[in-house]
Order: sequence, then C-alpha cells, then structure tokens
Amino acid sequence: MIRLSSRTRRLASVGAGIVVLSGCATHRVERPPGTPDGHVAVRPGRVGLVVAAPHGTSDINTGHIAGEIARRTGFGLVVASGFAVPAGEARHGRRRYQVNRPLEGVPGRPASEQERTEMARQVYELYERRVRQAARGPLRFYAEIHGNRRRACAGRIEIATVGVDRELALRLRALAELIRDAHLRTSPGIQRLDVLIEPVDAVTYQASGAKRDGILRLPERGLHIELPECARRDWRDAYTAILADFLGQAVMLTAGRPPGP
Repeated sequence: MIRLSSRTRRLASVGAGIVVLSGCATHRVERPPGTPDGHVAVRPGRVGLVVAAPHGTSDINTGHIAGEIARRTGFGLVVASGFAVPAGEARHGRRRYQVNRPLEGVPGRPASEQERTEMARQVYELYERRVRQAARGPLRFYAEIHGNRRRACAGRIEIATVGVDRELALRLRALAELIRDAHLRTSPGIQRLDVLIEPVDAVTYQASGAKRDGILRLPERGLHIELPECARRDWRDAYTAILADFLGQAVMLTAGRPPGP
C-alpha cells in the first residue's frame, strides 16, 4: 500500500524569483572576451540525492521548479543557465549546449543532428562536476527537470528512467497518480496531466544521449522528467508541489531495491 505524506494534503505556494536558488554557489564556463557564457548554480543537500535543471532558463521555469523541489525535499540542487551557442558560432539556427551531455544542437530537433564540440564537452564536464559536488558521494537518486513544447506531449508528463525495471515503474506511476489526484482534488481548474514512465510506457523523450554519453550514466536510479509548458507556466505551483511530493516519496519507495536494467 502506498501512503501519502502530510505534504500531499496541502499546496504550498512556490517562492518567487531567484529566492529558490539562494545559498547556491555559482560556477561559470570561461569563454573568449565578448562572448556570452553560462553558469551552474549548486547547493549540496541530502547525501546521494540530487534534483537538477540543465536548461534552467531556456526550458521556462525549470530552474525555479528544481529549486523549490530541492527546498521541500532537501535534495542537492544543480541549475544551469545561459548556455546558448553564440550567434556567430551557430551554423544551423538557434543552438544551445545540451549541458547534460557533451553535445550541442537546436532544441526540438532530432538527436541525430546534435554535434560534439570542444565547448560542449567543457560545459558538460562542468555540469557533471557540480552534480557530483551536490551529491557529496555516490549519486543514488537523480531527478532532472526538462521542458518541451511538443503538441503531442501537451497533456502528459513523461519520465525516462535509469535503474528502473517494469515492476518499479508501475509502482512509481501509481504513486505519481495518487499524489497528483490528491493535490488536484481541491483545484478543479487545473488540468490532470497523465504520467508516463519507462519502461512501462513509451515516451517521446528517452534521454538516450544522456544515458549513453552524459549525466544519466552516473546515478543508481535516474528520472528524466519532461514537463509540458502548461505545467511549467500556467500551473507551476501545483505541479511543483506534486513533483516534490512524488520525488520525496519515490526515494523511499526505491530504497533497498536493487537497480533495474
């Protein structure tokens, strides 16, 4: 039987602005003078547990969501922002460094179009170091918050996974649905987004690059969470609270279980 925490029965308001990142140390990637660079904010938390947003500003509100989740759960926090490829270097449209893997590409374009570059490698290596710093030891549980604008994903939250077998995915999905419904019971104006979790459900964003070459090689268990724009903009407070409860209890649900394939 899955129990809901007391936090599930209330909706706390999300702190505004950069307050959610207070106390974070910021680290920059050095670039030649006159070109923009990005930065990675990090705040250590509970040992081995980290929530992160690799595109904290370009994936609208994901940095704020990750920061508030960290505040509520005690997870370590990593938020990267500002890692757009300078206009003079972008050869094929608006590009950005993928941050959680050593590649650059245009958001929304196929993974096959992404390229390995020296700066993309440096950005990724900084990000990986900060995730390890936030974990303060082996990375046992890692959640990464992403956003998309795909019409096909507008009514659902998609979660690609590492170290999660079919049985655990079913339990995590049931947990997420119970928490979602408990929160939305008192908020009838907020859309009930479906929850899809690998390997039980087919997801659009499988995070294959991050699993193969990037940050998702590291954790014992990892959740790559894709949020539609409505969850990050119109109903940010509600879905931030839902995710915070879900992740806080998902850690307990997975404790003591051997990692899945």
